[in-house]
Amino acid sequence: MSFPLSLPFHIFSCRIYNKGLKCPKNNLKKRKKRNIAPSADLCLFLIVCSSGQMTDLLYTEKDLVTSLKDYIKAEENKLERVKQWADKLDLLSATAIQDPEGYLGHPVNAFKLMKRLNTEWGDLESLVLSDTTDGFISNLTIQRQHFPTDEDQTGAAKALLRLQDTYKLDANTISTGDLPGNSLTFDCYELGKIAYSDVDYYHTELWMAQALKQLEQGEESTLDKVTVLDYLSYSIYQQGEIHRALEYTKKLLELDPEHQRAKGNLKYFEFQLEKQKKDAEDGAQKEKEQGKDTTEKKEKPKKKVPNHLIPERTKYEMLCRGEGIRMTPRRQSRLFCRYYDNNHNPMYVLAPVKQQDEWDRPYIVRYLDIISDKEMDKVKQLAKPRLRRATVHDPLTGKLTTAQYRVSKSAWLTGYEDPMIDKINQRIEDLTGLEMDTAEELQVANYGVGGQYEPHFDFGRKDEPDAFKELGTGNRIATWLFYMSDVAAGGATVFPDVGAAVWPQKGTAVFWYNLFPSGEGDYSTRHAACPVLVGNKWVSNKWIHERGQEWRRPCSLNETE
Repeated sequence: MSFPLSLPFHIFSCRIYNKGLKCPKNNLKKRKKRNIAPSADLCLFLIVCSSGQMTDLLYTEKDLVTSLKDYIKAEENKLERVKQWADKLDLLSATAIQDPEGYLGHPVNAFKLMKRLNTEWGDLESLVLSDTTDGFISNLTIQRQHFPTDEDQTGAAKALLRLQDTYKLDANTISTGDLPGNSLTFDCYELGKIAYSDVDYYHTELWMAQALKQLEQGEESTLDKVTVLDYLSYSIYQQGEIHRALEYTKKLLELDPEHQRAKGNLKYFEFQLEKQKKDAEDGAQKEKEQGKDTTEKKEKPKKKVPNHLIPERTKYEMLCRGEGIRMTPRRQSRLFCRYYDNNHNPMYVLAPVKQQDEWDRPYIVRYLDIISDKEMDKVKQLAKPRLRRATVHDPLTGKLTTAQYRVSKSAWLTGYEDPMIDKINQRIEDLTGLEMDTAEELQVANYGVGGQYEPHFDFGRKDEPDAFKELGTGNRIATWLFYMSDVAAGGATVFPDVGAAVWPQKGTAVFWYNLFPSGEGDYSTRHAACPVLVGNKWVSNKWIHERGQEWRRPCSLNETE
């Protein structure tokens, strides 16, 4: 399965190449251009660690392997099992260290790192604790306090389940690592067990079925089929498919005839099936007695559901997969690209920037090559030590709080941090023509594998008048969003109400107004950040407020102008 990494650029009336910008002659205002090459970016996994922290974990694991090998030399005969473990981890870590960002950008790699550090290293510690040579043990014990927790490991697993649903991935695709990137095997049983603990029987069935398939194919595992079949039959029963649950229970009893729970379930399932059969026969008999026609009627073809009736969640996930984008050829023909100087702004008269239309309603534009590699690296460097779980405005209290629908880490940067931040803020002011003194500080966000932000508004609605009261700068009039990394798969910014999707492109920025000139909110700007499937996503955004814009963007008497 492949995923669109960017909107097809042929829908616009121009094309952008590595060597510059080419537009229709009647649309080309300036021919000056600046070219800035992309650079590597760093990785973050979910809400667990920042990019630097995840990379540190890889190096920590490598150091532990080295210490472990020294320990084995002194205890060769006694610790043969430990030596085999160390060789395995040595090879794995060596491969990962060659490209830490690429390695951690794969969701299965990230989950397995969590699992190793949280579970398997602990098992190893227990194995060697009684030994008199305590150098390695001391090192491992000290390092373990910095390792991921059970909560972190569970969060990583839930991210995989979220990716599975959003991008319609089957269990086999994820278990074999058949995503954009390298292939690798995966612990399906572990993921199924986490789904089971969350009373998520749908995903329990998917992952236990995949675990059973791998066992039947002869894959080495400490698991036995009986355990997997036990989970599988019960999860299927909980979804109402008693007949299938019965079949798996019979398979379980063939392997272990004395399994007490399975023997009890067998009798119960047979009783339920018999009851269903009797109820069906009684119902048919009653209909016959009443003279009703029991023949099946041909099903009428299902009518296509209008887009506005499709649940928002479904539209959001479709757009994340590159489906359901509502842009007709007629509308596409009205989208252009141009060299832009914002009405002869002195900063850009001689070196205008490249601007292209991304969407018409709401009007969204993208600026290309608008932030340099040096600037992006500096912003990331300043943000990393400050990265914390991202927050959202609580409409009831008006204060910032964490929410499960936003899975990322963020940091706020001011001009006091570095002169480069002031320079970036000034660039936004020059290109938008809006006052930055009343804008919020530059927010840097890092979405790792599975990181997302579900549909939301940037502006405060009428039913939450105090959303930004403590700022004293009015509502959020506009949003400026820098993309500071490419994303291998997933991670689009989508607008479910209008069927728009904007794909990350490193070194670019998108801009849109959240409010009409009248000050009324534009509800078509409701948007979301799709889960990152492979790789990671660095963005930084500037929320621009109403105060100070009175003369820069005058209000209008027309509510929807």
